Amino acid sequence: MTTPDPAPAPAAAPEGWLVLVDLQQVFGDPGSPWAAPGFEAAAAVCAQLLERFAPRVVLTRFVAPQQPRGAWVPYYEQFPFALVGGDDPLYALVDGFAGRDLPVLTRPTFGKWGPQLAELVGGAPLVVGGVSTDCCVLSTVLAAADDGAAVTVVADACAGASEADHERALDAMRLYAPLVRVTTSTALLAR
Repeated sequence: MTTPDPAPAPAAAPEGWLVLVDLQQVFGDPGSPWAAPGFEAAAAVCAQLLERFAPRVVLTRFVAPQQPRGAWVPYYEQFPFALVGGDDPLYALVDGFAGRDLPVLTRPTFGKWGPQLAELVGGAPLVVGGVSTDCCVLSTVLAAADDGAAVTVVADACAGASEADHERALDAMRLYAPLVRVTTSTALLAR
């Protein structure tokens, strides 16, 4: 009698915490003024990463402030459609990310790095994906790196306002090496 081969061990999760930035309707709906053209492809990669990192995953959400101040006043004059409450469907996480038993950090700023996110990840390295590469991802990554966090950006898990904007933002983040490393999901998961 032969013994069947044992099932392969599940792949170990990569090191650190996965931070998935703003995977929301406002950026994923093609009819939205803030739609990221590569959103669906990036979200599919983010979903794969989520399964490998869970439960060490933080989801973030961008919402409009209740009362814009300073430079946000002319910003929202340019984008008045976005001045809705944080519970508006516009700001909901997209399917596949909504309703999970994971921490969700909601802020009225592009960048999500700050004391709350730092406390959630507890000093561990960050692996970042999401949208928009050239806005919320860039703002989160550079602030985290500047504060001393080791950050890996997964290029194919991000989408920008355009492909050119996405590439320019990745190039800007590469300038921060070795604080910031840009890689692909294939390379990350192969380690």
